[in-house]
Amino acid sequence: MRDYDVIVVGAGHAGCEAALASARLGMKTAIFTITLDNIGMMSCNPSLGGPAKSHLVKEIDALGGEMACNMDKSFIQMRILNTKKGPAVRSLRAQADRKVYSREMKKTVENQENLDIIQDIVTELKTENGKVTGISTKTGLEFTAKVVILATGTFLKGLMHIGDRKIKGGRMGELSSEELSDSLAKEGLKIGRFKTGTPPRVDIRTINLDILEEQPGETEKLLKFSARTKDEDIKGRKQLSCYLTRTTPNIHSIILSNLDKAPMYNGSIDSTGPRYCPSIEDKVVKFSEKDSHHLFLEPEGFDTSEVYISGLSTSFPAEIQQKIVNNVIGLENAHIMRYGYAVEYDYVDPSGLKYTLESRAVENLYLAGQINGTSGYEEAAAQGLVAGVNAVQKLKNKEPLILDRADSYIGTMIDDLINKEIMEPYRMFTARSEYRLILREDNADLRLAETGYKIGLVSEEEYKKTVHKRESVKKIIEILENTKLGTSNGRLVEILDKYGDSLKSGTTLKETLRRPKVTYDDIKYIAGIMNDVPDLSYDEDIEYQTEVQVKYEGYIQKSYQIIERQKRLEEKMIPENFDYNRMLGITREAKQRLGEKRPHNIGQASRIVGVTPADVSVLLMYLEGVLS
Repeated sequence: MRDYDVIVVGAGHAGCEAALASARLGMKTAIFTITLDNIGMMSCNPSLGGPAKSHLVKEIDALGGEMACNMDKSFIQMRILNTKKGPAVRSLRAQADRKVYSREMKKTVENQENLDIIQDIVTELKTENGKVTGISTKTGLEFTAKVVILATGTFLKGLMHIGDRKIKGGRMGELSSEELSDSLAKEGLKIGRFKTGTPPRVDIRTINLDILEEQPGETEKLLKFSARTKDEDIKGRKQLSCYLTRTTPNIHSIILSNLDKAPMYNGSIDSTGPRYCPSIEDKVVKFSEKDSHHLFLEPEGFDTSEVYISGLSTSFPAEIQQKIVNNVIGLENAHIMRYGYAVEYDYVDPSGLKYTLESRAVENLYLAGQINGTSGYEEAAAQGLVAGVNAVQKLKNKEPLILDRADSYIGTMIDDLINKEIMEPYRMFTARSEYRLILREDNADLRLAETGYKIGLVSEEEYKKTVHKRESVKKIIEILENTKLGTSNGRLVEILDKYGDSLKSGTTLKETLRRPKVTYDDIKYIAGIMNDVPDLSYDEDIEYQTEVQVKYEGYIQKSYQIIERQKRLEEKMIPENFDYNRMLGITREAKQRLGEKRPHNIGQASRIVGVTPADVSVLLMYLEGVLS
C-alpha cells in the first residue's frame, strides 16, 4: 500500500492538469491511467481552440496550467478565426500533431517532481464516514489518499458502437472501467449516461486535394497560445494545410435509406449526444432542407497520412461509412484507415458539485472533465486545473479558488454545470457569457495571472510580464488622450483621405483611433513625425490590447457597470449553515434547491434553476434581518 496526498484517476486533459497543479503546489501526487501510452491523448479531433474554447485555453495558461504550452510545442497549423467580427468572438485555433501533443504531455507529466504515474484500472473509491480514504485497483492494490480527483473521460462503462457491433471500451483499442461508477453510485453520486462520437480517418494520399478549397495556417504573424512560449521556439514552424469540402445529396440519400442500421436510430443507443456536435446521421435528418454540409479535412500530424474528417461523426457499419466517404467531393477514392464510432459512457450529475468541484456527497472527492457531463478537451482541462488547485488549497487550509462568471469563462462553465440542468454534453460558447466583451481571449492574462501568481502556479517573472502589459497599455492610452492633432500633420491627412474621413479641430490621437477603420499602425504612422510624442512601438500583444480598449471603451464601460450591479449580489454572502427550511414566503422547490446546492452568495442563488426572483428577494430580507 502506498500513501499519497492526492490521487488523480485518468490521464486525459483534465487528469493531467489536475495532477500537474497538485504536484507543482507541493503535494505528493499519483495519476492513474489505463495505459501509459495514451497520456494527454486527443481522442477525437486533433485541434484546440475556436470561439470560447480558445478563451478557456488562454485562461488555463494565465492560471499556470499546461495545455497552452503543450499546444505551442505540437501545433501543425495555427490561425485566428472570426477576424472580421468583434474582439469578443475573435479566437485562436490550432491543429496539433496528435502524437507529438501526447508525447510532450507525457514527458511533462513524467518529469514533474512529486508526481508518480501508475498504469492500472481503478475499480473502487474507498471512503470512511463519508470521506475519501483512497482507491482500489484491478490488480488488487490499494492506495490511500487525502484527496481523490476523478477525471475518467468516457471510460466509465464505456461502450462503443459501429453498426450492430458493440465493443466495451472508452476509446478504440482501450479497456473501459466497469466497476468504478457502481462504487460511486453506492456513495450517493447520481449517475447518468451520455454519448459522443468520432468520424472516420482517411489516407491523405487517396484524397484529390486539387479540387478542394485549401485552408492554410497563418504564416505572416507569430501566433501562440501561451504567454510563456518563447517566440524563437515557434518562429518558422512548418505548417500543414486543412481542406474544406462538402457532403452531397447522394450521401444524404445513402444515410436516409440506411437509418435502420444506425445505432442512434434503431434503438441501440438511447443516451443523449452533444447537440452542437451531431453525427452526420443527425444532421441529415434534422436539417433535411439542406442538400449539403461542410466537412473539414484536418491532418493528424507530420509523420502520418491520417486525416480527420471533421463534421462526419458516425456510427454506421463500416461498409456504409465507406460508401458515405467515397461520395464526398474529393474523397471519391479515399481509403478509410480508422472507422468512426459512437461511445456511450457514465457521467456524474454536476449539480451535486460545490463551486470548487468537490462532491457534496463525498468529502475530499473532486470531479473534472467529461465525468461532469462536459464535452471538449478545453472544458476538461479547465476543470482539471480548478479541481487540482482546490484539492491542494483544502489540504493546506487556504481559501479555495472560486472563479466568478464575471472573471472568466471557466467560472461561467462551472456556474452553469452546477446551476443549470445538463440535458446533453455541455460545450462552451461565447454566447453562454453575459460578459463576453470583458472576457476576451486577448486579456485572459490581465484577468487571471494575478490569481495564478498568488496560488503559486505562475512564476514572478511571468507575472511581471502581465504587470508590464497592463502598465504599458495604460501609459499608451494616456499619451493618446493627451495628444491633440491638427491638419498640419501630413500623415494624418493622408490617413483620413485613405478612409474618406474628416477631422475636427482639437481631435486627439485617442479619438482618431476610435474611428472604425483607423488602426493602431495608423496611429504609430501619424505620431512618427510628431516631436512631442514618444515612440508608440510595443510588442503586438500590447498594441492590440490598446486598440481594443480604445475602440470598445464605451461598450466595455457599460459591461463593467452591469458587472458592478451583479457584484453587489455576489458580495452578499450566505452563511454556510444557513437554514433554508425556516424561511417563510418561498416555494418548497426553492428551499430544496438552495439546500442542495448551498450557494456561497445571492448571485449564485439567483441562477439556480427553480429559484425565482421573488424567492431571492425573500432570502435577501432574511439575510438583512428584515425577516427572521
